[in-house]
Amino acid sequence: MRICSFFPSATETVFALEMGDSLVGVSHECNYPPEALNLPKVTKTNIPAGLTSAEIDRIVSSKLQSSEPLYDLDTELLESLAPDLIITQRLCDVCAVSLDQIQEAVDRLNCRSRVLSLQSNSLQGILADISAVAAAVGDPEKGDEVVSRLKERIDRVARKTRTLRMRPRVFCMEWVDPPYCGGHWMKELVEIAGGEDALSVLHRPSYRIPWKSVIDFAPDIIVLTCCGYDLERCAREAELLVRFEGAREIPALQNGQVFATDSSAYFARPGPRIVDSLEILAHILHPTMFAAPPLPKSFLRLDPARSLLVSSWKTGSVRASRYQRSCYADIRFAVCHQGRTHMERLQSDKIPANRGKHRFASISRWLTHGKERTISFRDMI
Repeated sequence: MRICSFFPSATETVFALEMGDSLVGVSHECNYPPEALNLPKVTKTNIPAGLTSAEIDRIVSSKLQSSEPLYDLDTELLESLAPDLIITQRLCDVCAVSLDQIQEAVDRLNCRSRVLSLQSNSLQGILADISAVAAAVGDPEKGDEVVSRLKERIDRVARKTRTLRMRPRVFCMEWVDPPYCGGHWMKELVEIAGGEDALSVLHRPSYRIPWKSVIDFAPDIIVLTCCGYDLERCAREAELLVRFEGAREIPALQNGQVFATDSSAYFARPGPRIVDSLEILAHILHPTMFAAPPLPKSFLRLDPARSLLVSSWKTGSVRASRYQRSCYADIRFAVCHQGRTHMERLQSDKIPANRGKHRFASISRWLTHGKERTISFRDMI
């Protein structure tokens, strides 16, 4: 069977079903597992690179209102790939090529491809979609096996949180500027993970939320799940939070309980890794009950109210023990200042170590544009 996937979670599902060798084409956003990166790309985005989140929101809103496509489909490549099965979605026109675009192309090319469209808006629906893909590729038993394992992991979290009396107020932000709450399955994930989310609507799309509603809710924890953003870009968005009126009075910012996530891998993708997302969230909400999942660079704790630095990336050798007061390092880091992000480098400079925690508390000296500043340095969680 020859399969063409038009959105990332479908690609991940096909690989989870051990049918990756049948994929002949994927969308430009399909980047997991790594094998997907080598497959022909049948789509491309019409959104320019390098825009701020506010600019992206304006362009997307304008294109949707004028019925302009957000993505282009390479019909010639699709015809040459001659897929037997095309997997797409009709849940969100912002996330992938629309079903109408694909159906029109199939009709125009006189293809005999079967089009399977997924539209899960809940955790149970995501599991059902995995089963639907398994049936479409001719291996429903493998689908049952994958779904059974995922259900066991969901139940493991739910059993621990079911009797919790104290549940933190959680705001999952699907977009920061302007603010959008989490959509579809996000409220469900928060509740299973042991939190309270009064801003999202269960199994309904994300929507633009008045900032006053966030202030009134007073979240204990803010989780940035910005759709399509990797961890580094998502972390940079945290700098925008402190500019909103009254933001510094929100408990989450006062207590350093703001988290960025790799939303290009988790939370926004309705596939097998949605359960990874649940486990990440459970750890963020209740770190003493749930160990951090072994998922490198999946999330990062931030402190935007107190720190200019919102993400850090080590490229050199950085070593410190509880017996050292300082060390030397070659470090690259991203700094957000006045809305602009700069990649800076500190090489062979003396860095005070946070004694006993194997973590650097601060970099006391660094230069940018000829000025001396003080910033915080936080390791990746």
